[in-house]
Order: sequence, then structure tokens, then C-alpha cells
Amino acid sequence: MSQTATISHYKPIKRSPFKRYTDILRILVERNLKVRYRGSILGVYWSLLNPLLMTAVYAAIFGQAFAEYYNNSIISYTLAAFTGMVVINFFSTSTSQALSSIVNSGSLLNKMSLPMSAFPISAIAANLYQLCIGTFPLLVIVALIVSQSLFNALALILPLTGLVVICTGVGLFMAAMNVFFRDLPYFYELITFGLWISSPVFYPASIVPEEIKALLVFHPISPIIESVRQIVLSGNSPDFGLMVPTLLSSIIFLALGWFSFQWLKPQFMDLL
Repeated sequence: MSQTATISHYKPIKRSPFKRYTDILRILVERNLKVRYRGSILGVYWSLLNPLLMTAVYAAIFGQAFAEYYNNSIISYTLAAFTGMVVINFFSTSTSQALSSIVNSGSLLNKMSLPMSAFPISAIAANLYQLCIGTFPLLVIVALIVSQSLFNALALILPLTGLVVICTGVGLFMAAMNVFFRDLPYFYELITFGLWISSPVFYPASIVPEEIKALLVFHPISPIIESVRQIVLSGNSPDFGLMVPTLLSSIIFLALGWFSFQWLKPQFMDLL
């Protein structure tokens, strides 16, 4: 058969939209991680250093004062502070990176036709990879030691899934808003600080006044911290009464973020 005939019978492989999207998402996640840790010795394990150092600071300053709320054990308080830091650090880091992802990729989006939602989602996915490699194994080990139950260790996936879904919804919404309001990163630093200080990260939730607790019902992060702590540190079976509302609220956050992103997306290219 001639070369011409061979070429004429060649048909390019067609990829489904889903396969193309996942391929682009994988490339963006790999680029994100390579740029972030190029030349680094510890690589993704640097993401573990921040919560560990902050936990050490909290334990040194507040350990004696708050140990009574954790069976008079500074070790238990330290572990509680660590779980809180893991959750709030993932939220603030991943959503902040998602916020700037569209604007920072404006030159690339002007040259190539790419799915815009892949950029903020890839920022969340890169941080999820770090979580799975770095801090999640530590949480699993602590849950196994305290509860001596494999079920508790596996149940950690549920509140952390809720965390990732909430971050995805918030990241999509913030990425869309940042296209229109370029000062948003500065305001978002204040927002994340407010969420951090209002979350029971370094203090027990039981010391919060009742009138303020009523407001924390709408807090997106506090229930996740409490759910993770209950699974990891209580030694009891997972409390699905904590997890189910968290998962439901995370779906609401994701829906609001996704639909607002899709609604505003047609205007992005005029502003990038």
C-alpha cells in the first residue's frame, strides 16, 4: 500500500470532552507543583512544616491554659491544635491560590482555548495532593492509635471530602470575582484571617459563648474541624450527625461557586 493511501486512511484519535478536561487538569496540577517546589529539598512536605510549627507555638503558649479541656493532657491539646491547623491551612492556601489562578493565566488563555474552570480547580487539586502525601497519613496514624479502629481512620475521608468540595466552590467563586475586582486578594486575606480566628483552631469550641455559637452554625470551616477532631481524638465511633450537615453544606457551596463561575465566564476574556 502506498504512503498516500496510508495517510488517507489515517484518522486522528478523538478525545471525549471529559478526557480532554482531565488531561488539561493533570498538566496544570503538575505545572503548579513543579513551579512551587522547583529546586526544593523537601518538596511537597514543606506543606507539613507550617501546621507543625504553628502547632508547636500554640502548645507552648496555650498548652497549660487549655489542657483542662482535653483531659488535662497537653499532648491531646497539641493534637487538637494540629487538626485545626491542617483544616484551616488547607482552606486558606488552596482558595487563595484558586482566587488568582484565572488572572495569573490571562496570557495563556488569550493564546489558547482552554476550559477556564480547570485553573482554579487545579489549584485545589494540587493542594489536595499535598494533603494526601503530607498531613493525611499523620491524621490516619493518630486516629488508629487513639481509636484503635480502622473504621475511624477511613471515616476521615468524609469530612476532608467536605473540606475539598467547599474549597472548590469558594475557589471558583473567588476566581471569577477576581477577574472583575483586582483588589480582591487583599480583602480575601482579611476574610481568611476572620475565618481562622473564629474557628476553634487553637482554642476549644466549648469556651465560645452561647450567643456566638449560634452564629457559628453558618461557619463553613468550624464544623469540619470539630468533625475531624471527633474522629481522630475522641476514641468514639464517627459522629455522622456532624458529618452529614458538613457534606450537605459543601454541596451548596460547590453549586453556588460553579454556577456563578459559569454565569460570569463569558465576560472574562474582555477583562484578561
